[in-house]
Amino acid sequence: MSARVLVVDDIASNVKLLEARLSAEYFDVLTANCGTQALEICEHAECDIVLLDVMMPDMDGFEVCRRLKSNPKTHFIPVVMVTALDDPSDRVRGLEAGADDFLTKPVSDVVLIARVRSLTRLKMMSDELRMRALTSREIGIQSPERDAVADTGKGGRILLVDDRPSSYERLAPVLATEHEVDVENDPAEALFHAADGNYDLLIVSLGLANFDGLRLCSQARSLERTRHVPILAIADAGNNARLLRGLEIGVNDYLIQPVDKNELLARARTQIRRRRYTDHLRDNVQNSIEMAITDALTGLHNRRYMESHLATLAEQAAVRGKPLALMMLDIDFFKSINDGHGHDAGDDVLREFALRIRKSIRGIDLACRYGGEEFVVVMPETDLAVAGMVAERLRHAIATEPFAIEKGTKRIDVTISIGIAVLDRKGEPVADVMKRADQALYRAKHDGRNRVVAAAA
Repeated sequence: MSARVLVVDDIASNVKLLEARLSAEYFDVLTANCGTQALEICEHAECDIVLLDVMMPDMDGFEVCRRLKSNPKTHFIPVVMVTALDDPSDRVRGLEAGADDFLTKPVSDVVLIARVRSLTRLKMMSDELRMRALTSREIGIQSPERDAVADTGKGGRILLVDDRPSSYERLAPVLATEHEVDVENDPAEALFHAADGNYDLLIVSLGLANFDGLRLCSQARSLERTRHVPILAIADAGNNARLLRGLEIGVNDYLIQPVDKNELLARARTQIRRRRYTDHLRDNVQNSIEMAITDALTGLHNRRYMESHLATLAEQAAVRGKPLALMMLDIDFFKSINDGHGHDAGDDVLREFALRIRKSIRGIDLACRYGGEEFVVVMPETDLAVAGMVAERLRHAIATEPFAIEKGTKRIDVTISIGIAVLDRKGEPVADVMKRADQALYRAKHDGRNRVVAAAA
């Protein structure tokens, strides 16, 4: 894994030692000898993770971390504080400043490298989501960075998996001061519970009596519904080998027994904040995809999606030897609706028309807004006779019930014209079928509108 690690320390020998350790593991290493320099490097997105000393002359590590985590441009960069301070209150202070971890000197090479690898792996995953979400901003979807900075990490849903009453009876009340907590003391049921519970954090004891806690963590990572839920492991002292193995398989963070209550809360908040941020990124990506292929007014697929999907449906029809029907629909005299009642009324008609299309077709059919008042319905495995019946049903549903406009205060009559064509000749281009359906639509309008016309085979 190639990642850029920023080492921040005012003591040159400390910097050289960390630089040598990380370079031996093929990390790219940047260095800074003060907090101001570190902030400038991070501001320009030149690193993937920060190893930060606490005691520095110009600005201590706590303040550097606070500034990084309060800046929307840098808050997603993982920060590991590496310091000689060993009091639990110092760790909590670092975590509350936003640090992702707090390692006490002397740090073993194995622990350091495992933590850096784990956090950079998570960073690279979120970077990919952020890159995909860039277009979301261009189409008006709000970026989640500012919400993430303001998020306290409280009010989450936590599943605590622990089969020792002496442990979970002490931890659960502490967590419950800030979160909603469920306790699962049967490890065999924990994965099912986690999958069904929509949790923000899993806390798993690695000291389960008759179950391997790491196996449970691995299973949670392999299951789609729990793959992105952060895992906080709790291990007994002297269990470093299992903790390191846990980081390799996807555990996000860990605590050593006996657990400090404030540190437990601080680490839980950190993981829940990160979960919410990545969830927002994924939502933005999904929303941008939906907006790219969906017509905003009617909620139907747009022409771009139809044209790309139609080629796939045509290939499937050819392989299976099944017909593929196309309907082209046009609202009659739509311009007069806009001219006589206003464009808001026209929008009301288009929205209602889309709803009636959905009610009149099957789940496997594809309905799209082709442009303006023109729509297309693609019907797989449908011959001309069945397509004609569906088209007539839809025409009748439009013509027999007036459309409400102006917030329901008025109702107007609307009719449609429909042209049908079927792809049932092997090798016929889809564009030719579209053209025949369009010609049939033209004849329907020419012959008096409010009718269905089928194209000649």
